[in-house]
Amino acid sequence: MVALGALRGRVGARLDARDRYPRAVLLTGLAGLFATTFPVTILTLALPTIAEDFGVDEAGLAWLITLPMLGSALALPVLGKLGDLHGHRRVFIGGFALAVVATALSATAPNPAALIAWRTFSQVAGSSTMPSSLALINAVHHGKARAKAMGWWSMIAAVGPVIGLIIGAPAIDAVGWPMLFVLQAGVMTVPLAASWTVLRETPSVKARFDVPGAAALALGIGPLLLAVDQAPDWGFASPLTVACLVVAVVALVAFSTIERRAVAPLVPLDLVRTAAPRAALAASLMTGAAYMGGFFLASLMLVEQFGYSLTSAVPILVIRPAIFAASSPLGGRVTARAGVRVAAVAGGLSLAAGLTGLAVGSALDSLAVVVGAGLVLQGIGYGLLRPALTTALADSVAEHDLGMAGASERLANQLGIVFGITTMASVYASDVAHLPPAFLVGTGFAAAGTVVALRMHPRHRHPAPEEEVEPAPAEAVLPPTPPAPGARVGRGGPPP
Repeated sequence: MVALGALRGRVGARLDARDRYPRAVLLTGLAGLFATTFPVTILTLALPTIAEDFGVDEAGLAWLITLPMLGSALALPVLGKLGDLHGHRRVFIGGFALAVVATALSATAPNPAALIAWRTFSQVAGSSTMPSSLALINAVHHGKARAKAMGWWSMIAAVGPVIGLIIGAPAIDAVGWPMLFVLQAGVMTVPLAASWTVLRETPSVKARFDVPGAAALALGIGPLLLAVDQAPDWGFASPLTVACLVVAVVALVAFSTIERRAVAPLVPLDLVRTAAPRAALAASLMTGAAYMGGFFLASLMLVEQFGYSLTSAVPILVIRPAIFAASSPLGGRVTARAGVRVAAVAGGLSLAAGLTGLAVGSALDSLAVVVGAGLVLQGIGYGLLRPALTTALADSVAEHDLGMAGASERLANQLGIVFGITTMASVYASDVAHLPPAFLVGTGFAAAGTVVALRMHPRHRHPAPEEEVEPAPAEAVLPPTPPAPGARVGRGGPPP
């Protein structure tokens, strides 16, 4: 342990001497984000193979996607707050270490129940990389440097699942689905080692964890996500759906009451009392609904309207997240130079135009319009949006609330993803003729998010000398992660 401590000291001294610590934190956080998100899309696509190996119906494995999504969504605010209270380095490393073990055990699962359990545990533990990496990065980046860092963060969030698709598909075809988890566990050891060596602890806060608030929030968000996700299968007026919604409403009302009276509330009061963070959260929810709902329908359109197979549709569908990844650093630069509102509004308009392009392309039966005016414009729009929204939120809260702010944004985005996929798929109703109006619903979501973004006026609580460090995306090759082409609605969107 003494030798390891000495190693950390030498690495830290060298980074300080070269003024490279902020860059090292960014690269470590990006590597952790990539390692925990890259298998999501390919895992969804591999469900038929996994079901066949276990000798079960594919529908019986739906919880392999849904349960990790629900678990990680519920864990985000808890992990974010724990990091704010006790230090984000501790939460990042602890969650990551548990995730590595659970991921490795997923490869050895003897039955579907064990696979679902280990996969859910790994996603819940690994979700610590979301709020903690954002908090660690934002703590050492301020002003324009923060906006640029959020551009790189958004790029990795977009490109990770694409790389997973490219790497994972051949691996699964060659040696089977367990290799996906073996690969992920191996990849995760790199950022785990780097985080222990490089990261420094963030300041802790002497306050008790808000257990009643966390319990009420879990009872509110969990049933709400479950109802929205499963309503197409259960029925929108079924007793199960209605019961989940009633429990969610009662619990969220209780949560609001608890937070107003709490000495150290789970959710920072700045997030609910001021316009800028409220606008950023609402815009994240609405644009997440538009972006992922559009992706889900685009995969169905290529298969059902244009006659592509799932495999042959992948190269076309990859265009959008690839454009998103490429434009995210640009979004960070635009945010740094023109401000969060300009970048968010420009991104929202491009996203709305892209969804309108998909509607027009479907109506005209034109693949060129779908790709050129649909997928490309959506990718550009979301690449501009994501850095602006995360920067606006980080700039609107105190330093010790950065973890919870990041967790709240990811949770809002996840809610939007599930809501958007469910709503737009309901309009589609398995009828190709309904694709244009379904895409236009997404246009409405994007437009609403754009209007809300106009209210973002971050107060820049953390003035500091601007760091013009421009890190090379060493691990780079995005809210959100796309579902697999042709994935069924009602079976869960991608975990964040």
